[in-house]
Amino acid sequence: MRRLLRCVALGVLVAGLVACGPPRKSVFPPSVSLQEVALRPNGQWQLTLRIQNNSYGGMDFRSIDGELKVADLVPVRLHTSFDLDIPAFAADVMQINLLATPEMTAALKATASKGSAGSLPYSVSGSASAQPEQEKTARDFSFHGNDWLSPVPGIPNTWR
Repeated sequence: MRRLLRCVALGVLVAGLVACGPPRKSVFPPSVSLQEVALRPNGQWQLTLRIQNNSYGGMDFRSIDGELKVADLVPVRLHTSFDLDIPAFAADVMQINLLATPEMTAALKATASKGSAGSLPYSVSGSASAQPEQEKTARDFSFHGNDWLSPVPGIPNTWR
């Protein structure tokens, strides 16, 4: 009889824990990088930003506020609002236009004269506002990324 009561109690405990709700999906900060930079005739840069969702659940990304630093030059502000629903472990891109400093544009153009051997270091950092799928409100996730920009062969005024 005692054994039967223990089994029933254990069954009730397990059923109670299962009824608490679905397991929470782990949420991790996204990765943000430049996928492409296109230099426009008016001097603006058209950036294609790649946002990688590193979480186990989908996230609804709403804005980015940060800075772009090219080489060791003065950084410029990256800020835009948008609506991107990115599934778990997936990525999506968005475009943003910014007016870079003349020094940044000159450094970028200098790599074009070197062809595919030319490259320029960059870094992006800041925060991205996103709402994880199991949460009711958005929160800010910090990001930081470093990489290199090189001219795209055959496509003038474009770097990846």
